[in-house]
Amino acid sequence: MASLVPRRRQILDKADSTRNLLAARGQAPKGIVDPRAAARRLRLATYPPAAALAPFVEYFWLVEWDRRGCAPETQRVLPYPNAHLVFDLGRTAIHGVVRGAFDRPLTGAGKVLGVRFTPGGLRPFISQSLSSFTGTTLAADALLGMPAGEAEARVLGQSDDLAMVAQAQALLLAKLPPIDDAALLAARLTAAAAAHHGPVNVAQLCDSMAIGERRLQRLFANYVGVPPKWVIQRYRLQEAIWRLAQADAPDLASLAQELGFFDQAHFSRSFAELVGSTPLDYRRSQATAPVKAA
Repeated sequence: MASLVPRRRQILDKADSTRNLLAARGQAPKGIVDPRAAARRLRLATYPPAAALAPFVEYFWLVEWDRRGCAPETQRVLPYPNAHLVFDLGRTAIHGVVRGAFDRPLTGAGKVLGVRFTPGGLRPFISQSLSSFTGTTLAADALLGMPAGEAEARVLGQSDDLAMVAQAQALLLAKLPPIDDAALLAARLTAAAAAHHGPVNVAQLCDSMAIGERRLQRLFANYVGVPPKWVIQRYRLQEAIWRLAQADAPDLASLAQELGFFDQAHFSRSFAELVGSTPLDYRRSQATAPVKAA
């Protein structure tokens, strides 16, 4: 048993380094397309996992809203290459990576607790590749060890955030899989793709991480659910959204060049396709005040 301690410490150190790299870039708020509107529409909180879950889980997240007496609104999110276990009343499920923008209607009052797995972190818990349910959901009963409805009642029935997280965490700890080196590698490769001034294409990612492209493609299909090219492009657009929401937002031509787009027109098309507005219109809409990283 003592021989396992250095191995566990090494695994946790790797997980910590990946999370630190992502956190240094202010990852948590990124992905919310209109952060100022989100701040008035809902409450968002995140909580770290227990040490035993750190190789698999980035954090637990909670969204709560009360729109009673208000007109319905829709919150748009641009997802990351992460799978989630979502406790949502009547809709608890495992969510694969979403390729496009995700729109959540906000009506009445409600709350949702989610588990954001590391890229690759869900795979050791389940018996199928992540690419088999990209863009859709998977029943969570086997992962939870009980019917999803019973699990969501345990979690969402708690009176405060920490109690909900504790219940969700206990369910995962009861199904804790062995450490999976391939899952850790997937997380590190994804973190490298996310790094500021990181690779802008698959060849650069392969060179920087000393991995062959065929192995990289197989690993991402099995453990992440989307190709590495998609991951790199998504992080570039996430970075663009974040930068354009700042008070000192760069000019569009410089930003397009920095993020590796062919030209400003290519950047504008890719941006508008997912965000729903042009980069210029988005920058104007967010120009009232800087957004601070969590």
